[in-house]
Amino acid sequence: MSHIHVDRKILEAGAAYRNLLVSSTGLVPDEPTVVTTGCGARVPYAQTSVRPESVTCLPCREHAAAEHLRYADQVTRLSRMTGSVITPAQAGEAAERARETARKFAN
Repeated sequence: MSHIHVDRKILEAGAAYRNLLVSSTGLVPDEPTVVTTGCGARVPYAQTSVRPESVTCLPCREHAAAEHLRYADQVTRLSRMTGSVITPAQAGEAAERARETARKFAN
């Protein structure tokens, strides 16, 4: 049985990140054909997912959970900096979504 993995750079994977790049630069990046995963394997991009319910590789699930928790902490810290473009309340909402995603990967 073949596992479904997460891209090692999970926070930069998927449609949301791609749409952010397109809207900010006007350029459409090519999808990679092969990626390095959270568990260290190199697999076809088609064998990866950003959806917790689709990922079957346990080390990848652990990696994804840790990355989402790291992101939540980073957003929270950055929102407290002078000149931040997001409020602590907005950061709190984003951090909670990231923590919820981390919980889904951890289960």
